[in-house]
Amino acid sequence: MGNWIINNGLTSLILVAWMGMNIYLFVSSYRKYDLDDEFYYTRHLLGSALAWARAPAQVLNFNCMLILLPVCRNLLSLLRGSFVCYGKSMRKQLDKNLTFHKLVAYMIALMTAVHTVAHLLNAEWFNNSRQGKYDNLSTALSNLGDAKDTAFLNPIRKKDIDPQQIPTYFVCTSIAGLTGVVITLALILIITSSMKVIRRSYFEVFWFTHHLFIVFFAGLVFHGAGRGEPKTWWWVIAPMVLYLCERIVRFIRYTQTVTYRKIVMRPSNVLELQLVKKGFKMEVGQYVFINCPSISQLEWHPFTMTSAPEEDFFSLHIRSAGDWTDKLISLMEQLPEGAEGPKLGVDGPFGTASEDVFDYEVAMLVGAGIGVTPFASVLKSIWYKMKGSDPKLRTRKIYFYWLCRETYAFEWFVDLLQLLEREMEERGMGHFLTYKLYLTGWDQSLADYFNIKFDEDKDVITGLKQKTNVGRPIWDKEFEQVCGENPTSVVGTFLCGPEALAKSLEKKCAKFSDVDPHKTKFYFNKENF
Repeated sequence: MGNWIINNGLTSLILVAWMGMNIYLFVSSYRKYDLDDEFYYTRHLLGSALAWARAPAQVLNFNCMLILLPVCRNLLSLLRGSFVCYGKSMRKQLDKNLTFHKLVAYMIALMTAVHTVAHLLNAEWFNNSRQGKYDNLSTALSNLGDAKDTAFLNPIRKKDIDPQQIPTYFVCTSIAGLTGVVITLALILIITSSMKVIRRSYFEVFWFTHHLFIVFFAGLVFHGAGRGEPKTWWWVIAPMVLYLCERIVRFIRYTQTVTYRKIVMRPSNVLELQLVKKGFKMEVGQYVFINCPSISQLEWHPFTMTSAPEEDFFSLHIRSAGDWTDKLISLMEQLPEGAEGPKLGVDGPFGTASEDVFDYEVAMLVGAGIGVTPFASVLKSIWYKMKGSDPKLRTRKIYFYWLCRETYAFEWFVDLLQLLEREMEERGMGHFLTYKLYLTGWDQSLADYFNIKFDEDKDVITGLKQKTNVGRPIWDKEFEQVCGENPTSVVGTFLCGPEALAKSLEKKCAKFSDVDPHKTKFYFNKENF
């Protein structure tokens, strides 16, 4: 239990507080509409559906206030810098922004479903009461307000009664009903297009439908006002203003000129761009969003920078992974020798978990395929710090694991590893970096070839002294080695890779951590953007 608390304690506390607030708002609002004398006659018309409609509405207000905050990337980067003195656990919460964004979205979807069903029942019972299908009191209450300029409880008036009319007609001709339909349709499109299979295979569909949030929030404000309850506006005005400021900052960054320093095509259809932008400053492992108007004026895609803060440019390695990246790579390949590339917009940089690597005395870096990009930035920065003998470097040991399916993928950054290997030998610091490369896609003939060449001084794939391993790491063995070599250290474990690997490493961090302050502890960090 203690091991689990080290990595998940604060996260769980935040989730409990969020869920507790949801429950409190639901229960308090439900009791108000179910018990207060103020709503006695309305309850006679509608029964418990009144409370079941209004209670989810209060929860919706709360979560609609929260939903935009986790995607205000500039705000999160600012907070990450402000939290530097509050410890690793607090900053780690900012790296879970998209997970929290999804949780809030699920709550909005659930409460919208309950709210909608309850209001459909309300419309049915209002209609039946107006037509005298219930008791005399219900009929009398529905007749209130028939005189001109007088108040009424039942929004369905005498003039609306038609033998052919159904409650759906009333729902679709009132402000609350119309905006409710628009909000619900927008929400359905946003959530369904956010499914992993859509995001990965049809990113453009996800991107465009996700921007229906503008329609959603506009409808939300009018929906509350249409019911005579402008309280929704009070909940969402602050995050809407914050998000508007976020978009203004992004637009200003878009207008700033970006120039090309170098364009290189790497193996395995990977494009390397070295870019320069006036006033651009970064930290290790950060990412930027890229827009190429020649491909799409509206689409922005995130990429981790592979350069170091010490360099006078920033670089990106972009793998072919969909229509947009395919078009960008094709554009670059067709450029004449020495020609300037197409106009690019760059938004960022934005903070990630990898920023905190140098806050740990020991770090485990795990990259899968192109997921090596944030650690390329870290390793380059280490090389510069060693060249400059940086006295502020707190980290004393780094374990680097790189998993690739194809042999040629290692060529992306093998020159960097060769530089580090040579630099550390010259400085007598061979102990500082332990790196292990794993080829996960292989067959028996390739394994046999490795065995034949095993006795050679350098690896047959990378040319490094460290030999490439065939297969996947045995993580229990790796964690045991780190514990044995660092018996009293706090170890930061960083991953940029698939979710299955993340779950495995998170379990290992919990398994091998010890609550004893004098023993090894592992803090798990994953790239999310």
